[in-house]
Amino acid sequence: MTHDVRATGQAGAGEVAWRRVHKVTPILNAWKVVAAVVAAFVWQVSDQLGNVPDVWASVDRHRTTVVLAVVGFLVLVALLAGLYSMLAWRRMRFAVSSESVDLHTGILFRQQRHARLVRVQAVDVVQPLLGRLFGLAQVRIETAGGGESNVVIGYLREAEAQDLRNEVMARAAGIDVPAAGPAAVDGAAPPAVAAAPEREVLQVPPGRLIVALALSGSLALFVLVMIGLVVAAVITSSIAPIFGAVPALLGWGGYLWNRFAGEFGFRAALSPDGIRLRHGLLETRTQTLPPGRVQAVRLSQAWLWRRFDWWRLEVNVAGYGADASGQGAVETVLLPVGPRGDALTALWLVLPDLGVDDPHELLDAALEGAGEHAGFRTSPRRARWLDPITWRRNGLRITRTALLMRSGRLTRSLAVVPHERTQSLALQQGPLERRLRLADLHAHSVPGPVTPVAFHLDEDLALAVLMEQAERARTARAAEGPEEWMRRVEVPMEQAPPTEAPTGQAPPTEVPTEQARTTGTPEPLG
Repeated sequence: MTHDVRATGQAGAGEVAWRRVHKVTPILNAWKVVAAVVAAFVWQVSDQLGNVPDVWASVDRHRTTVVLAVVGFLVLVALLAGLYSMLAWRRMRFAVSSESVDLHTGILFRQQRHARLVRVQAVDVVQPLLGRLFGLAQVRIETAGGGESNVVIGYLREAEAQDLRNEVMARAAGIDVPAAGPAAVDGAAPPAVAAAPEREVLQVPPGRLIVALALSGSLALFVLVMIGLVVAAVITSSIAPIFGAVPALLGWGGYLWNRFAGEFGFRAALSPDGIRLRHGLLETRTQTLPPGRVQAVRLSQAWLWRRFDWWRLEVNVAGYGADASGQGAVETVLLPVGPRGDALTALWLVLPDLGVDDPHELLDAALEGAGEHAGFRTSPRRARWLDPITWRRNGLRITRTALLMRSGRLTRSLAVVPHERTQSLALQQGPLERRLRLADLHAHSVPGPVTPVAFHLDEDLALAVLMEQAERARTARAAEGPEEWMRRVEVPMEQAPPTEAPTGQAPPTEVPTEQARTTGTPEPLG
């Protein structure tokens, strides 16, 4: 990685060390262009095969010419793509200052990305399959503005990518990091920032992940659909039903494979700079979620998971985008599957205080309870005409620190939104709900897999909760601390965070509550 020191008023005061990515980057970028051109060529050729009956005879007569033409075409495309990527590499440079991360790219269309450190939501180190073969990685800086404002720096050597991640996290946390001096012109790397210590708290064995996918509703429905298609093919004596469903089946199978490959080898660790997540089979990913960046949390349990008391935990994080499927589903998972103790540990990582005196009773009622136990407000009896199965399960509970919304009878779900992270609130009524004087309360969050909704509440109660929660959220946002969390807290790593909580209980901690408030160590739930 070479360096170039130039002054810039945008990145910060004084001189900023501009750096370049690895020289293999053009090769890793060029193969995508070649693959796209080859796919388009194959598509066009296959489309013409049915209209040209003598095409195979022509190919057989001019076999050598056709092979040379195809190979020459691919070589030409690869050379052009490589040349363009090389020129683009000479224009690509990045810098990290005390205020921002800047990335300059482009030849014909130049881009200058400017990510302010106070807006950084997460920093990921990603190694695609080809990157792993070369020992290279990308650094993806997720900001609050979403996908269009994110900064992707790559490729770098894996050690350099980790150092860059540490530097960005340290600067975003408010730690003063020495800038690279004039020695960077001679190729010397900037001062390396040591990684913050960490303690692993969660791990998902591959066997548990496979069993969980086998018992998930998606795979069960997939198997039922396949059985139905086979039965239809036997009855009609035609395989047309199976061929007609091939695109949908491929998409379904791709979703299940992405779940397995993306969540394989999942591990979570607690560190002063945030929650560190590592996972991936073909493409490995190391995520770091800074404290306080999680906007909403959802714990869910499939019907067939109840025998093992397994739960899944997903989060909304600003910057990871609105796509709750595919890659986005991997990025927003805090626990793919685990027993209740692991699920509560994961919840404790992002929300140490549930704001009640007895969190154990609250969590038992929230995860598997029904009715108004533990202070939950549920749907009135008249809601059974619209929701005969889950009307007693639907519930809402407001604590000192968060808004809890539970739902689902077969697939249980609990959404938790900290007061200071509530974006807005809304009431929604359909024609039947208006007649029954019911309303749905929506707590809007950033785009993600969590959609907090309290279904079929009494309309007067829903309106009162909306006004009360709006004021509570406004007060919580006003009392929230600065973004640079390490300027106001210091997490002592001598104390080991909990590795597992008993069923239905919050993870314990040895730090007293008052001491936890002054040192920044997460206190017990409640």
